Amino acid sequence: MIEPLVNFEASVRRLGLVLEPEGSPTEVEGVLNPACTRTRDGSLLLYPRAVAKGNISRVGRVRVDPAVDGFATRRDGFALEPRAEYEVRPHPGYGCEDPRVTFVPVLDAYVMAYTAFGPIGPRIALALSDDGIAWQRLGLLRFTEPGMTLGDDKDAAFFPEPVVSPNGVVSLAFYHRPMLHLSAVDGRAAIPMIERMPYADRESIRIGYVPLDPVLQDRNALLDVRESALVLSPSEEWGSIKIGAGTPPVRIAEGWMSFYHAVDLIDNSGTKPKFRYCAGIVIHDHEQPHRVLYRSPQPVLVPESELERSGIVDNVVFPTGIDPRADLGERVFDVYYGMADYTIGAARVTLA
Repeated sequence: MIEPLVNFEASVRRLGLVLEPEGSPTEVEGVLNPACTRTRDGSLLLYPRAVAKGNISRVGRVRVDPAVDGFATRRDGFALEPRAEYEVRPHPGYGCEDPRVTFVPVLDAYVMAYTAFGPIGPRIALALSDDGIAWQRLGLLRFTEPGMTLGDDKDAAFFPEPVVSPNGVVSLAFYHRPMLHLSAVDGRAAIPMIERMPYADRESIRIGYVPLDPVLQDRNALLDVRESALVLSPSEEWGSIKIGAGTPPVRIAEGWMSFYHAVDLIDNSGTKPKFRYCAGIVIHDHEQPHRVLYRSPQPVLVPESELERSGIVDNVVFPTGIDPRADLGERVFDVYYGMADYTIGAARVTLA
């Protein structure tokens, strides 16, 4: 019997601004929500979402040196620009959004999961890299098994190691968040509809599973999702409107740890609802991650600074990248996050 964790202590310290728009047309509407990874030589890379006029998104590539008194950054082109048919449409609002990158040793490759926003709406797409620099698209994930939710989907991030699925199959696993159609409704009308729903029916975090053996024979099999399990839903304590994955999971002694985002309504009196995006911690069982051992009873990071409270979308902290800092301690991690959908910040998390 796997026992849940009653207590889990972590201290969080903001490290400040990491990256902001530099005046380039490709960043005029923000540089935000970065993936991150270490290359084979130990260099730190960020992959921010760069947003051009008309909400056209690219995945950037930025070299980072986390110095003692700040961050030295150097832009290094783009990892992905919208080119595939599932990333482009004739009217504004398309591209490659909100990447997460995981190095998967069993594949000896980096896996990027990102939101491809194209003619059919947001879908999860994958790209692979041998070095973290050059990326090759695989395509859209295929949710074809009976009973699976089809349609708009976001916030995908892969686990770095194989796990066991609910059906007992050794698999590669990833977070995802199937979306409700009414999430696209702009205005106050959608809120009462969401609040009448059971929490498990609201936008929630699921884990998808891809059997490992076919992927070892053909990497294109990484697109074939065979199972999907609901693992974390909104709750009345906080994050009652919707929740979604944030950073890829990292292995700690207690299980797989990840930082997720959760959304609360703070004002519905105007023509457009106002929300608050906060971050929490979730821990999954090492072998069977659909078993959740811990979730934050309260958020660990809330919008407080001016850059977090005011931007393209106000009151947003949106964690997407995590960097284990073994040089600072076994249980120290830097978390990179979007601030108000316009800039990028970082926080250092130290586990007890």
